[in-house]
Amino acid sequence: MSEKFEILNLELKVGETLKLKGKLPSDAKSFSFNLGSGPSDIGLHFNPRLSENVIVCNSKSSNSWESEERSSLMCFTPGADAKVSIKFGDGNFEVKLPDGHEISFPNRHGYDKITYLSVKGDFKVTSFKYE
Repeated sequence: MSEKFEILNLELKVGETLKLKGKLPSDAKSFSFNLGSGPSDIGLHFNPRLSENVIVCNSKSSNSWESEERSSLMCFTPGADAKVSIKFGDGNFEVKLPDGHEISFPNRHGYDKITYLSVKGDFKVTSFKYE
């Protein structure tokens, strides 16, 4: 059974950081964090695919996926706890991975506020905050 955690009235502003802590099940294969204005308009789709040993980042506009960016900085381990922070910058999203590495992804839609967050797949949210 895959997890789903969703917030529809988030008020994340430029310069703020979102921090998520969670637990990956021992059979974890994939999960995603989606930030934007709603399920069909996503500024950051952050998708570690453990089964492929790759992290895919993308954005979605009017329900259409845009071009993906792939990173081989896989540092998520099935059965382990994970902590991720996402800084919402003026021109990009800075994702700090559990091992300290960072992935930068452009704010392609020019958002100045994020109102939607969903966490799907093999990541059980245990703590969530933004500052």
